[in-house]
Amino acid sequence: MGDEAVLERQWRLPAVALRGVLFALVAVFGWASEGLADAATWCGILALAALPGVVLPRHRLLAPAGQLAEVVVVVLGTLATDGLPAWMLPYLIAPFATAAFDAAEQDEGRYSRLRSWVPPVLVAVAAVGLIAQAPRVSAYDRGTYVTTVAVALAFGLASAVGAWWLRRSRSSDLHHSQLPYAEAAALLTQLRVVARQLPGSTLDPGGIATEIVDTASRIPGVARAAVLSAASGRRLVVLAQHADERVDWETSPQMNSLLADAWAGQKPQAGQVPLSRSTQGPVASLVIPLVAEGRTVGLVAIESDDPAAFGPEAITAAEDRTKGAALRLETALLFEDVRSMATTEERQRLAREIHDGIAQELAMLGYGIDNAMAILPPEADEAKGELEDLRSEVTRLVTELRFSLFELRSNVDRQGGLASAIADYARTVGASAGLRVHLSLDEGGARLPASTEAELLRIAQEAITNARKHARAENLWVTCEVDPPYTRIEVTDDGQGLSGEAPEGRYGLAIMSERAERIRGSLEIRPHQPHGTTVAVVLNAGARPTPRAETPRPGSAAWAAADRTSRTEQPARRPGREKNLRLASCALSGRGSQRGERRHER
Repeated sequence: MGDEAVLERQWRLPAVALRGVLFALVAVFGWASEGLADAATWCGILALAALPGVVLPRHRLLAPAGQLAEVVVVVLGTLATDGLPAWMLPYLIAPFATAAFDAAEQDEGRYSRLRSWVPPVLVAVAAVGLIAQAPRVSAYDRGTYVTTVAVALAFGLASAVGAWWLRRSRSSDLHHSQLPYAEAAALLTQLRVVARQLPGSTLDPGGIATEIVDTASRIPGVARAAVLSAASGRRLVVLAQHADERVDWETSPQMNSLLADAWAGQKPQAGQVPLSRSTQGPVASLVIPLVAEGRTVGLVAIESDDPAAFGPEAITAAEDRTKGAALRLETALLFEDVRSMATTEERQRLAREIHDGIAQELAMLGYGIDNAMAILPPEADEAKGELEDLRSEVTRLVTELRFSLFELRSNVDRQGGLASAIADYARTVGASAGLRVHLSLDEGGARLPASTEAELLRIAQEAITNARKHARAENLWVTCEVDPPYTRIEVTDDGQGLSGEAPEGRYGLAIMSERAERIRGSLEIRPHQPHGTTVAVVLNAGARPTPRAETPRPGSAAWAAADRTSRTEQPARRPGREKNLRLASCALSGRGSQRGERRHER
């Protein structure tokens, strides 16, 4: 039902009540001034004229015709009684008000334009008919008659204006309450149309940032380049980079004047201040802001080992090479943001529905089974065994639902990081499922885009869930390296391997593959020796230029040695650095009996 139809239904009862009150009022006036016979005659005619407006208030022809008939009856009734005492004039309020209310409907149709002329026509008919009677009134009563007619018309006009304003104000309130949804629907519709017309993966921020970096790296003298975009907490995230060695880019504009000035001033900034924490020796730095429609979308950070590399000509060339990329990057970032918000809201909705629906019903089923077991007679051993099996199955289902709710509600904390979120999930699952969990986490201060972190977390959750549900494993090894834009997450178990996977487990593998493809990552699923499965996802493998010390393979002697060492080692951390945590081996028993951690700087 539309907004106008709702207003019509709300107005119908007050309109009938208004007619009834005014009809009773003029009937009393007529009876007192003209007698019962004349009052009953004219009131009967007036009731017949008002019938279409009461019975068919929405009819396009009969409703206005009934309003006109009401006005004509009032005018004729006044003329028949020689003008005074003009006992029918108060009823003019009813047709004037209802006609004005109908005319205020916000519709662009032909009948809407016709309805807008009904109120002035009614006023004109009443005014002409009543004023034409003035010469027939005696000179002594003429002044009183004209005054009475003027007052009646004034009250009728006031009621018409009030009814018109009432409907327009209510329509405006309803319209404004729906306006944000209408605007959102229009914008999303346009986005869907545009997204279908764009070629390739041009709504992928990582792909667009990679193109910008490749373009910037071809400028003579450029040794290192990166594209940075805004993230939560007044920090920047590295979307893509180009370098021959590992670069620890500065992601806090407050700590680097070139980044802060380029972002705020929207002008290229050049100098000899390093843009990365890992740069040593003399350097030339250039920051090109990516500005779209007056908004700073991101920064292109460029470094050269030649301190005199970036003169005016080089700055102009860099601006020309990055021109036009800002709008594409902003569109991709907005698209990712909208999709991330929609995904998060849908996950929260599903969690609420599961918690308030099937979870509560399963709990009540479990209580019912317990009550049935309590009242069984002692000799019903077979029935008791069946009920115990059923109770165990219900308990298993409740446990699975709890894991599902925990997974749906798990997100990457803004103040924490991807490695911390994966570690929390692995610890919780391991403690609940009796798995011994080994964590190797390596995460610096730089962050990935929020949408990428969310997808990587879901992949890790799915891999850990598969190991818990289908692999029948005893140990779980989780490795997480985050060095934006490079990321590697690896989950290994010592279970029965892929050959023992249930069909739903293989469906989970397909979901992980789709998620990895969405963020332009690569997913690898391979057997683990002597038994088990390894699931690894790597993001921007080419952005890891320098090899690091190889992480011991899960289950190897080196891993076990690191595990034993980690329980006693606690090296001191150097102050003044961002949080950079590596839990080289964190062993967690499902019963919580052992725990070891090792922390050090990269």
